[in-house]
Amino acid sequence: MRHALVVNHPDHLTKQWAQRIVNQNDTHVEVSKVKPISVDVGTTTRVRIEVEHDGPATIPRFWFVKMPSLAWRARVITALPRLLPTEVRFYREIAPVVPINKPSVLAATSRLGCGSTLVLSDVTECGAKPGQPSDALTVSQAELVVEQLAQLHARFWRVSNDVAHYPWMSGPTRRLEDHLGTAFAVPLMKQGLQRSRSIVSNSLQRLALRYACHRRRAMHFLTQGPQTVVHHDCHPGNLFWQHSRPGLLDWQLVRTGEGVSDVAYFLATALTPEVRRRHELELLEKYVAVLASRGIDVELNKLIERYRAHLVYPFEAMVVTLAVGGMMANDDNLELIRRAAAAVEDLDAFAALPI
Repeated sequence: MRHALVVNHPDHLTKQWAQRIVNQNDTHVEVSKVKPISVDVGTTTRVRIEVEHDGPATIPRFWFVKMPSLAWRARVITALPRLLPTEVRFYREIAPVVPINKPSVLAATSRLGCGSTLVLSDVTECGAKPGQPSDALTVSQAELVVEQLAQLHARFWRVSNDVAHYPWMSGPTRRLEDHLGTAFAVPLMKQGLQRSRSIVSNSLQRLALRYACHRRRAMHFLTQGPQTVVHHDCHPGNLFWQHSRPGLLDWQLVRTGEGVSDVAYFLATALTPEVRRRHELELLEKYVAVLASRGIDVELNKLIERYRAHLVYPFEAMVVTLAVGGMMANDDNLELIRRAAAAVEDLDAFAALPI
């Protein structure tokens, strides 16, 4: 039964539990030992384990397990919008048709009242290197990520037919998440700006607070573009690199949205301001070119205007992350705020919103 696979604490990752996971793939394989490697507590509790078994190499020996956060504040923040159950559904229902590199899934289960558990192959087993939140990417790396994002967005462009099969990506839970974001926008923005006041200019703080007061109107404006499937959390810590090929981790926030929002989030957080300023336009041109190669025509000038507007979200997301606390290392969080703030100021992003 699926609920037998649900775990809520690292201590529950026993040999018997791992055996149940393996039995889903091969009942003739025996697990002999489960060895914990690391535990990281953030929006979820993420545990890396080594599983010794007598099966073939096709069954991974290093697993990455996600369960509800052991940090009470993060657990409360993520419970109502059902972030981990969303990622479970992503891997169970849509991941096979997503044209972007991602970990293979061993188990994805969610049960109301019991919790959710996601078991993935650890990307390090196949020679991949997970990213860190404050990694500063090169232009060549950024081009590869932008190309992958364009391929993802092109696959689900004009999503009405595809997303009809996945209503959870734009249904009541996502709307609840947006409502909560608006309800707490002002206090969280104030708190985050107070903690980052040394790196956010006074003028930008005033604009950010004005935005928080009018967040509902801004979010409505930002949802008016062509819809596709978006990752919605494209910072460097959610990337991994396998033989120079990028992949995306952490699909908790996956939803329908405007594709350029992912590009804005990525460029605002993954590049130093100096690199972004020099190569921003050519990276946006790359995005448009890849879409065009898949039969989707987007006017560059209009895309740039939408890109400007969408830059406000990565800035807000990083400031709110700092306000909540415990979801990202403080130094990494501040660096991403610094980068996103520079992008917002460089392109006067708040002026692109009807507030």
